[in-house]
Amino acid sequence: MPTFYDPGADAGEASEALRGLAHATRSFENPQDLYSVLGDLLSGVRSLKQVLDQLATAHVENRPRAFDDHGDHATGSKDALSAADELHQAATLIDQAEERLDAAAAAASRVAWHEAPGADPQPVSRWISVVFLQGQDADEVLNMIDADGALAGLSHLKSWDFGDETTSAAMENGYVYDIPPSGPLEREVRDGDYHLAYSHSFEQVALYRLHGVAPADQLPDGNRTLGAPSASSRTREQQRTSWFEPASITAIKQQRGLGL
Repeated sequence: MPTFYDPGADAGEASEALRGLAHATRSFENPQDLYSVLGDLLSGVRSLKQVLDQLATAHVENRPRAFDDHGDHATGSKDALSAADELHQAATLIDQAEERLDAAAAAASRVAWHEAPGADPQPVSRWISVVFLQGQDADEVLNMIDADGALAGLSHLKSWDFGDETTSAAMENGYVYDIPPSGPLEREVRDGDYHLAYSHSFEQVALYRLHGVAPADQLPDGNRTLGAPSASSRTREQQRTSWFEPASITAIKQQRGLGL
């Protein structure tokens, strides 16, 4: 588990996780998993760019302590600046990689994977909004995150999750997503089926829960709105009809004039 305070330990954890992912992605038994893997990678790439920029800044800020093996400060300071410059350039390249990965995720979201002949339908999963707090309402949670870490804030927000009631409300209002919405100034942390996104700059926090839909409740292909907004432009806009939505709820909404 990440520590959120020990760079050395968390770097080792990230390295091991990527090694595991490299091994696990040698084959995909269920191509439906491809899109969610891309979504998680996109989030990881954003974090990687942030890490590179922060490493570059650390090299610059710590120049007074930079020496070479012979105790020469001028040489050590020069090498620290060179490292910072290379790290900034690497972050710029990561920006380009994020754009291409975002485009790949957008294309992948339009793919409707069919089951292999004779295979039984499999359940699908989408993210639903549990709670979104902004301004003064979010201050308590943001202060908790500052004091005790992001997981403490995530655990606190779980008290807003009322199970089926929360799920029904999210689907009625269209707060259903292929990937949890996030912005460039937001930080994210995931714990099991829960995903927390928060931003001190915008004073907001949001919690999402992964929800599975049984095959019997999945809408036919003709009624599905496949895919999600691109990562660079996703917001909390309502989606009037979601292919994630159980057929029983869709029927009720159409009777009430709420559907498309």
